[in-house]
Amino acid sequence: MANRIELIFDFVSPNAYFIWGPLRDVVARTGAGLDITPVFLGGMHKLTGNAPPMIRDADVKGKVEYSMLEIQRFIAKHNLTKYKMHPQFPFNSITLQRMLFAADQDGRAVQFVDGMLPAIWEHSLDFTDTEAFGAALTAAGFDPADLIARIQTDEVKQGLVKNTDHAVARGAFGIPTMFTGPKDGATEMFFGKERLAQIEEELSKG
Repeated sequence: MANRIELIFDFVSPNAYFIWGPLRDVVARTGAGLDITPVFLGGMHKLTGNAPPMIRDADVKGKVEYSMLEIQRFIAKHNLTKYKMHPQFPFNSITLQRMLFAADQDGRAVQFVDGMLPAIWEHSLDFTDTEAFGAALTAAGFDPADLIARIQTDEVKQGLVKNTDHAVARGAFGIPTMFTGPKDGATEMFFGKERLAQIEEELSKG
């Protein structure tokens, strides 16, 4: 039985924000477990040859505009009215991702995502303002000094690299990618926020 969802995750993607709440609703309805795998989307793009949609599709007439329409439909359907495009987008997410990796080591990845997603995609957290960044981490229930120290370690740096490499080896090429299945062998892959119904169907199978 597909009893867990593994979410391949990077804060830099607006789709990471869009999928989070609706995916948590799917988890609640199905009773599935949720695992987060922090990766670095920039590294994933280099490994796969992928690129952000606004760059990849820039020369395709009408495609970027249609993508914006679908985003607005998704926002309306799931009542994500607090969303704001981050003024520093596309920001470098390596620090955030290493912090998420460290939080995941402590079994607190969901808490970290819960706390930081609104700060980034609703309140436009300024990553160049160290005081504001620290305050956001504290509000999320984390010790900024502890996280800053841990992200300097090879264990965390190389751990994030390995996560990214492994995700790509399994077929992931962007965010959000999700795998369903037992925790020790999730194999069914879904890409994109539009796959929520398919994921819920998969999780509901006996």
